[in-house]
Amino acid sequence: MLNAEHDLRERGLRVTAQRLAVLQVLSEARHVSADYVATAVRTRAGAASTQGIYNVVNDLVGAGLVQRIDIGGGPALYELAAEGPHHHLMCRKCSRVVDLPCDHGIDSCLMPPEQLGFADIEAEIVFWGTCAECQKEVNKQRRGK
Repeated sequence: MLNAEHDLRERGLRVTAQRLAVLQVLSEARHVSADYVATAVRTRAGAASTQGIYNVVNDLVGAGLVQRIDIGGGPALYELAAEGPHHHLMCRKCSRVVDLPCDHGIDSCLMPPEQLGFADIEAEIVFWGTCAECQKEVNKQRRGK
């Protein structure tokens, strides 16, 4: 896990119990919703409003400590910012999300031309499929019919 207090200060954020609790939750659980984070923070730190946790999560995303994953059709998911670029693979049945390292860097086809004038460009790729466990369940159901 990151050195939470140091990393918060380095990015100009105050060290608060809620920020530390959110970072702790995200160090233990990957690809979770803000509601999950809020519930987990409340079990650790006591009373915390849902809006307050959303604000903390958004502050941490803005500071580059947390990554927001927008997967269509559901709530945004969050994880600690990764050391390097990676993509995600999501199961259509159970919504399990797996990290896929991007060992080759960012291909030029993912970057828009410089003449468009955009800065701070990011690319997010989500692959969809059916995980091995869900495939086993589907096959078991088919055999049972």
